[in-house]
Formats: sequence, C-alpha cells, structure tokens
Amino acid sequence: MEQNKFSICGQLVDVWKQQIYPATIHIKAGRIAAIEALPNDKTVPNQYILPGFIDSHVHVESSMLVPSEFARLAVVHGTVGTISDPHEIANVCGMEGVEFMLANGKQVNFSFNFGAPSCVPATTFETAGAALNSTNVAALLQREDIKYLSEMMNFPGVLYGDAEVLKKIAAAKAAGKPVDGHAPGLMGTQAQQYIAAGISTDHECFTAEEALNKLNYGMKILIREGSAAKNFDALIDLMHNHFEQMMFCSDDKHPDSLVVGHINQLCARAVAKGIDVFKVLQSACVNPVQHYQLNIGLLRTGDPADCIVVENLTEFKVKQTYIKGILVAEDGQTLIQSVPVTPINQFHCLPVTEAALAMPITEYPLQDGKVPVIAALEGQLITDKLWVTPNVNNNYLLSDVANDVLKMVVVNRYHPAPIAKAFIKNFGLKKGAIASTVAHDSHNIVAVGTNDADLAKAINAVIEAKGGVSAVHENHQQILPLPVAGLMSANDGYTVASAYTAIDAMVKNELGSALAAPFMTLSFMALLVIPHLKLSDKGLFDGDCFNLWPLQL
Repeated sequence: MEQNKFSICGQLVDVWKQQIYPATIHIKAGRIAAIEALPNDKTVPNQYILPGFIDSHVHVESSMLVPSEFARLAVVHGTVGTISDPHEIANVCGMEGVEFMLANGKQVNFSFNFGAPSCVPATTFETAGAALNSTNVAALLQREDIKYLSEMMNFPGVLYGDAEVLKKIAAAKAAGKPVDGHAPGLMGTQAQQYIAAGISTDHECFTAEEALNKLNYGMKILIREGSAAKNFDALIDLMHNHFEQMMFCSDDKHPDSLVVGHINQLCARAVAKGIDVFKVLQSACVNPVQHYQLNIGLLRTGDPADCIVVENLTEFKVKQTYIKGILVAEDGQTLIQSVPVTPINQFHCLPVTEAALAMPITEYPLQDGKVPVIAALEGQLITDKLWVTPNVNNNYLLSDVANDVLKMVVVNRYHPAPIAKAFIKNFGLKKGAIASTVAHDSHNIVAVGTNDADLAKAINAVIEAKGGVSAVHENHQQILPLPVAGLMSANDGYTVASAYTAIDAMVKNELGSALAAPFMTLSFMALLVIPHLKLSDKGLFDGDCFNLWPLQL
C-alpha cells in the first residue's frame, strides 16, 4: 500500500448523517480526499469504517508506560488520541516532567493532547516534589501543544475564591481553552457555583443522581472505567438522553488492562446495554474533538485520516487503525516502533527499618478504645471511615490479619521525614506486604502489609530501585522498577504489562488479596482530594473535614 495515496472500502458509519452505507474512503497525503458512496448492491468487505476512539481523560503515567509506549498499545484497540493530564509527573518533577511527556509523546504518530496541571501540589497536607503556580500554568496555557487546564481538584478553592485558583482559570479562559473539573459528590448550588466559574467537565461522578445534577447545569460528564475506579454501570443509562454532553475515559489504566482493551471495550458494553450506536460513537469519538478543539479527523472530506476499521458494531474488535493516513496497527499488532527513553526522577529517601514502622498506642487517635480505619472500596476511589477495636500487643498497635485490618504507611520519598502510619481494611492480604511509588497525587511511597518485617522489605525494594511496585512475603520478592519519575518504565509496553501481570498475580494468589487491582487501589489510598479517609506522608487525613488528624471528635 502506498502510504501517500490509498483507499479503504467497507460499511461507512457516518456519525453526522447517522447512516451506515457502503463506501470507499480515498486517502491522500494523510487526509481524506473523498468519500465515495457505493450502490447497495455492490459487494464490499465485511467490515465497518469509523472515526478513531479518544480517551477523554487519562493520566498516561498510571499505565506505568511513557507516552510513546502507551500509544503503541492503545492504537491496537482503535484509540487515536487522548486528553492527557500530566498531573502525576508534574507533582514529582514539576515543569521538567511536563516537558518530558510532551517531548516523548511527539516522537510517535499519536494524538496526545496534554493539559496544564492545575493542582501541583494537589493539597497542602502532603509533600510533593514540585509546585506549579498560576504564572507557570498561564505560561503553559499559551503554548499550542497545551490544549486545556487540567482537572481542577481544588473545588473548595473555586467555591471560596482562592486567588491562585481563580488566576489559573482566568488564564485558561484568556487562552480560549477549556477547564476540566474534579468534584466528587458536589451537587446543588455548590455544583452550580463550581460550573459557573468556568469548569466544563467532571469524571468523578459515582451516582447517576450526581451526574444528572451536573448535566442539568450544563457540564459535560465523562463515564470513567479505569483499572480501579469504575463508574460505567452507574452512569451509562444517562447516555440515552444526554449523549451530546457525555464522553468516555479511563482516568487511570494499568498496563495489563491496556493490553486487553481500551475505549473500544466501553463502546461494546454501551451497545450491549441498548445504547444506540450513533450515540455511543458521538460520545467516544466526536464529543472530545469538538469540546477540546482537537486536530483529529472525524471521517469527513478534508479531515485528517484518523480512522479505524472494525469487524462489527457489537464487539468493536479493531482490524486496522490509521492516524494521519498511516497504518499504525493491524490485526492486533502495533506498528508503532519503540523510541529511546532517558529517565528523569526525583528520589531522596533512605531505607527504612522495622523499628521505624512500629506504632506505639500513644501515636494513634483512639476514641472509646477504637481507632479510625480506612475502608477501601472495590471499584471506587472514595473510602469509608470505620472505627475498629485495634489489635494491641505490649502497647503497640499491630495488623489484625484475621479481621483484615492491616497496617498502612506512607514514606516521604523526597526527603527524610517521620513515617505516617494508619490502618486499612479490605485489602485481604493473608501474609506479606506490597509497596508502590505510584501514590496519587504526590507519589510518595505507600505500602500495606501484615507485618513490619515484610513491610520494610517491600518499601526498601522500591527505594533501592528509585521507584516501582513490589510484593514481598518472607524470602519471596518481586518488583517492577519504574525509574521514570518513580511512575513509569522505560521498557517495551508489552514487557511491562507482562511483568505487572506477574506481580499482580503474586499479590492475589500468594498474598491473598481479593481486590481486582490491588496496586491501583493502593495508589489511591493517599489521594486526599477524594473522601472520606486517606493517609498522606504528613498523617491521617479526613476528607470530610479536609484536615489532618487529630481532629475535634
């Protein structure tokens, strides 16, 4: 096939006319030169031609892959672009991290559309590796390769008129670029006020009632289905009547699940739920391009030739993916080549000792003989807050494996500091410990375990590697190093996915966790902007009071 000029024949799915008809797409110099409708009686290949899929909100870093490797895996599933928030690496490496993502993404044929991170650091109750103020953000927003202001997690700052927050929003408005939102649980007059400030989207709705409330105020709602947070089932029925205001996203997606599928899976599930295919494709392809003003084609004459060929409109199994008229994936194989990566990082902590992980009973808040416990919830970023009678031995608080109340710690990775400690329920570990430097949003070291010896081993494994995820029990240890900012590997994406699958299996099969994605769930247990109870490197945090313990009980 001559890449400069060629044709694709099949059943054209015309989202604009809401018609499906036989056609030949003529492509020249990376653009659609003409669309030739064919007679219905003409034999055409048994395949469907669609616009490419777009992930409308994703932190590429959470795939543990650099952008170029993320692209290699995503195109296999028909994804041609992303709305990418470099918030994670910015919290570790600041502006250098944003520049790394931009530069690496430009080395491959894929439409990464990065935003200017709005919340670095995310809160004042944790230690991050960098800060971006309103001046930094305004400078980013003037660039052509920065498409929007990334999720405004500081919704209290919006509601109460924080000067820095308002300057960032004003800078986006001045640049004519949209502002993404992040306001879990916000409804009614507060949601209306948040939206009126200029916030255009939200991907954090976990009930249909909340999403509908925001839709009625004019906000775009993203249906999120990531490796940990899964809101598809709660929200998908809203697409029947609100498809023009909805999009699909993954937010955070680990490499093993990216190998299996991406936005194509959500399209298949939506059609299976009875959503009209044109409404599904409007949400998956058209709405992101229009909302973010992207240079991505939508199967119109003159558009960039960004399109996919699928076997049918039920499973959306992708046969071919084209970006700018170039074939980038075919029959389950990526055609994008890996590119060299020079890691950047920021890691300045010393190994920990078992003694440093001990919890004297005097260190932890007790009420009527009980301690506050974080309750992790399957498929959600929010947690519950429990009060539990602790396991005490010689005036030390210990993990209670029998009742699945385990010790959790956060270690400051940017400089030596006291270790923050708490308890967490629902991880289900029967032995051993796990640790990770993927710990939203400041990406300190977060770990959970059944005993201090294994906790120390798991933590020290990721310290020695300058980043990664680890699992330990007794003398058995696995680690997946993440030397790029402690968040991403520099290796081939499929190799990383295989290594992650192996360590994930160890945590489930040998250590006993019943969670669908234990490492992804762990990564959100330090995410303070999502209620109700979390742990930062500075201590236990109550998301409802938005303050550190001790609180006025």
